[in-house]
Amino acid sequence: MKLASWNVNSLNVRLPQVLEWLETAQPDVLGLQETKLIDEKFPTEAIREVGYEVAFSGQKTYNGVAVLARAPLEEIALDIPGFEDPQRRVLAATIDGLRFINLYVPNGKAVGTDKYDYKLAWLAHLRDWLRDEVDRHERVAVVGDFNIAPADADVHDPAEWQEQILCSTPERDALAAILELGFTDTFRRFDHPEGTFSWWDYRMNNFKRNRGLRIDLILTSPALTAALEQSVVDAAPRGWERPSDHAPVIAEFRAV
Repeated sequence: MKLASWNVNSLNVRLPQVLEWLETAQPDVLGLQETKLIDEKFPTEAIREVGYEVAFSGQKTYNGVAVLARAPLEEIALDIPGFEDPQRRVLAATIDGLRFINLYVPNGKAVGTDKYDYKLAWLAHLRDWLRDEVDRHERVAVVGDFNIAPADADVHDPAEWQEQILCSTPERDALAAILELGFTDTFRRFDHPEGTFSWWDYRMNNFKRNRGLRIDLILTSPALTAALEQSVVDAAPRGWERPSDHAPVIAEFRAV
């Protein structure tokens, strides 16, 4: 089983890349973030033509999430229960007994702003919900653009980013609290070259200079972690023409 996550930064722009990547990478389930499409504009038929069922939740210009899967999607949820939020950032579905939770975590803009406070509140409510999800489901994968670099090893220049947005202690503590529910950051189960990132700002030639952050994660419950065989970042699409600023991340598992 192969699970993947990709912030595409506009599916309207990146649809050809997504279709090409699906054909070559062949994930069983893919979570997309920042689709930036209203539901009426979602390219359902194009995705079904390459063999995937799809569920989506979008809004114009901003945010938007989708889950693509080779098997039917059931028990779909579009919000964090008990947290009123008009922004479309969550899509969960059950697929062949796997609870797949796809997230576009708020960016937070800057430490100390209202948007930063919203991000921390969002993460606290997320943790409460995920606690219930792991009680209900044995196999849980939480994927997405977390907009948090878990540790300094996930940052091209830790001194430059120290206590800045995406790297501040409260954000990292909020992510650690989610991991304490029993989740594993699949990427960190394996050795990877230093400087492996999933996001590079478009500005200042940052991709070619490898000035990036690892903020796109796949977290798994113990039953899935026990079957984990590989977890990687596929940086190739970041070098394509008109790329997203994020690369797909992948985790592969033996049958469980």
